[in-house]
Amino acid sequence: MRTELPILLLAAWTVWGPVSQGTSAQEAPLPSGRIHFGAFQAQFGADGVFMLEGRGWPPFKGTWKRDGTIVELLTPGAPAGCDRPGRYTVAIATSQVTFGVVEDECAPRRMILDRSTWLPAGEREAVPERRIARTVATGRLPLPSAAPAAGSWPSFRGPHASGVAEGQRLPDRWDGTTGENVLWRTPIPGLAHSSPVVWGDRVFVTSAVSSRPGASFKPGLYGDGDASDDRSPQQWTIFAVDTKTGKIAWQRVAYEGEPLNRRHMKSTYASATPATDGRIVVAWFGSQGVFAYDVNGNFRWRVDVGRVNMGAYDIPTYEWGPASSPIIWNGLVILQCDTQTDSFLLALDAETGETLWTTPREELPSWGTPTVVMTPGGPQLVTNASNFIRGYDPKTGKELWRLGGSSKITAPTPVFGDGLIVVVSGRGPERPIFVVRPEAHGDVTLAQGKTSSDAIVWSRTGRGSYMPTPLIYGGLLYVLANNGVFDAYDLKTGEEIYRQRLATIGDGYSASPVAADGKIYLSNEDGDMTVVSAGREFRAVATNSMGELLMATPALSGGVMYVRTQHTLFAIGRAH
Repeated sequence: MRTELPILLLAAWTVWGPVSQGTSAQEAPLPSGRIHFGAFQAQFGADGVFMLEGRGWPPFKGTWKRDGTIVELLTPGAPAGCDRPGRYTVAIATSQVTFGVVEDECAPRRMILDRSTWLPAGEREAVPERRIARTVATGRLPLPSAAPAAGSWPSFRGPHASGVAEGQRLPDRWDGTTGENVLWRTPIPGLAHSSPVVWGDRVFVTSAVSSRPGASFKPGLYGDGDASDDRSPQQWTIFAVDTKTGKIAWQRVAYEGEPLNRRHMKSTYASATPATDGRIVVAWFGSQGVFAYDVNGNFRWRVDVGRVNMGAYDIPTYEWGPASSPIIWNGLVILQCDTQTDSFLLALDAETGETLWTTPREELPSWGTPTVVMTPGGPQLVTNASNFIRGYDPKTGKELWRLGGSSKITAPTPVFGDGLIVVVSGRGPERPIFVVRPEAHGDVTLAQGKTSSDAIVWSRTGRGSYMPTPLIYGGLLYVLANNGVFDAYDLKTGEEIYRQRLATIGDGYSASPVAADGKIYLSNEDGDMTVVSAGREFRAVATNSMGELLMATPALSGGVMYVRTQHTLFAIGRAH
C-alpha cells in the first residue's frame, strides 16, 4: 500500500498565508511564519529564499518567484528533473492555501505540492463530527440457525486470524490451468483483494465490479504511491458460492455508484475480507458503508460510517483506500477505522447494526484487521497501528495496554499462539517484530536500546513484514516479506532458525501464509503457490501455478483450499 519516496524528493516547495479581507489572491502577501501540510513545514523569506523540513527528511533550501496566481520554483543542482523549474497555481481562502500543478518534471516535488492545502503553524483543519447512520430492513425474517462452527473459516486468516487448520489432507500438487486437483473453479467478476470466508456449505467473497472495461490494479514490487484513476461507478457485490459444486447460490449488489474514496493503484475497492458467524455475513466497503445479509441472502442492515480517508501519513493528498476487515465476536461486529483525521474503533450489534460502543484513537491511517485473542485474563482486542499497538477489552472498547515503536505504515494483522501475541509491520526504518505477553498493562513501550521487558518477550527491528500477516505454527514464528524473504524464529526465545529467500518471487508477496498438516502455503502475486514443510529446517515441497494474479489469502476448510485469484475462485483438494 505504501510508497517509499526517494530521498531526492527534497526540492523546493512553496506556501502562502491568509488573505486579508478585501485582498485578492493575486495580491496577497506571502507569510513570514511557518506553515505546514502533512508531515512538512516550510518558511519563506521576502528575499525569495525558503526552507522546508519534513519528519525523516533533511532540511532543504531553494528559491521562488511569483507572477500573479502562478508560482515558479527552482532548485539548482537537484537531480532527476528537480533542477528545472516547476510551476503551480495558488488559491488562497482565509488561512488555507492550495496548490495545483501546472507543469513540473520533478515527480517528488509534484507529489507534495499538487492538490496540497497548507495552514499556518499551530493551526489545524477543523474535523467535522462523524455521524454514523443505520438503515435496517423492513419486515425482517428471523435469522437462520448457524451450521456447526467446526471447520469454519469465518474471517480474514480464519479463526482468530491464526491461518491454521489441521486435518485438511491437501494435495502437494495442483495446477489452476490444467485442472489437476482442482475440484471446481468459478469466475468472479470485478476486482477484489478480499479473501474468501467459509461456513457450512457456503463460501462468501466480495467484489467491486467497475463500469469501466478493463479496470485493473498494478501488482509488483515498486514504490509509487499513486491512486488509481478508476473513479467510474462500481457495483459492490457479495457472492455466496456452494462449497460442493462451485455454483453461485446467490449474489447481492450491496451498493451501486461512484466511489467515495480513491484506491491505491495496487489495491481494489473491495480489499476488506467479509466475516460471518454462520447466521449473517458482513462486508465493509469503506466509505460506501458496512452491509449485513443473512446467509440466505436476505438484507439485514447497513451502517454508513461516513467518508473514510486512508492514505500516506505524510502526504495526505495520497489516498489509498481501506483494507482493514470486519470481525465478528460474541455478537459484535468490530471495525478498526484509522483515518487521516479521526481514527476510531466501532462495535455494532451483529443482528441489528446498532452501535454498542465507539473508542476514539489518536492514530495514523492503518490497514490491519483487529484480532480478539483469548488470554488467561480474558479476551483482548488487539490492534496494529503506527502510533501504538494496543490491547482493548472487546466488550467495552476500554484500552488495556499500548506499545509504541512501530512503523509509520501498518498492514499485518496481530496473531496469538502458544500464549503470546505477535504484531509486526514492515515499513522502514523500524520494521519491527514484537512478541507481547497477554498480561501487559498500561504503556509497555520499550525503553531506548531495550529489546525485551516484563511485557515484551522479545523484539527485533528490520525484520517485520510489510503486507503478509505472520504465522505461528509448531512453536515457530514465520514471517514472510514482500520480496520473498521467509524467516523462521523460535517463538519463545526469538532465536533465528533460518532466513531463506524463496525461489519463486516474481512480483512479490502480498497474501499471508496459511498452514495445515505440517505444511505452509505461500502465495506470490503471480499466482505461484509454494508448499513448504513446517519445522526448523527449510524444505520446499512443490510450487504450483494458479495461472492468474493472486493477491488474496487462501481459506482452508473441510479438506479444501479456497483460492481467490484476479478473476476466479478455485477449490483445491483431493477428489473423493
